[in-house]
Amino acid sequence: MVDNLTPSQRSLTMSRIRGRDTQVELAVRRALHSRGYRYRVNAAWLPGKPDVVFTKVRLAVFIDGDFWHGWSFDSWSHKLAPYWKEKIAGNRARDQRHAAVLRAQGWSVMRIWEHDVKSGLEPCIARIERRLQRLRALHAAYAGRRAER
Repeated sequence: MVDNLTPSQRSLTMSRIRGRDTQVELAVRRALHSRGYRYRVNAAWLPGKPDVVFTKVRLAVFIDGDFWHGWSFDSWSHKLAPYWKEKIAGNRARDQRHAAVLRAQGWSVMRIWEHDVKSGLEPCIARIERRLQRLRALHAAYAGRRAER
């Protein structure tokens, strides 16, 4: 596949792609905030700068764009120019490394995909809420055991 844009046109196009505060991220954050949840946004102190972070229960939520993070990549990667195939494969590998480091540091990691949010925000929020409830229960049980000592 040949790039049909000049280098300056490609540069302009790429400069307009948002790396944070995308419509999908804002929709998730608004829904969580309206339910009373409080969180940190784009936590630069954590590997991968998770989009939404619940520090008390150590939950890092990544809201990933389908193209840039390679949703179902194997089914469409053959259509890409070598540059883009390499770029997205690198993004996916980096995502896996960051998730592994976060888990090693005791964080729970969630990925929410762009197409899932667009097709139904409520199920995505429900997934996050279920994970938060499980983590809160684990933290409460752990705190109870520590208090018994």
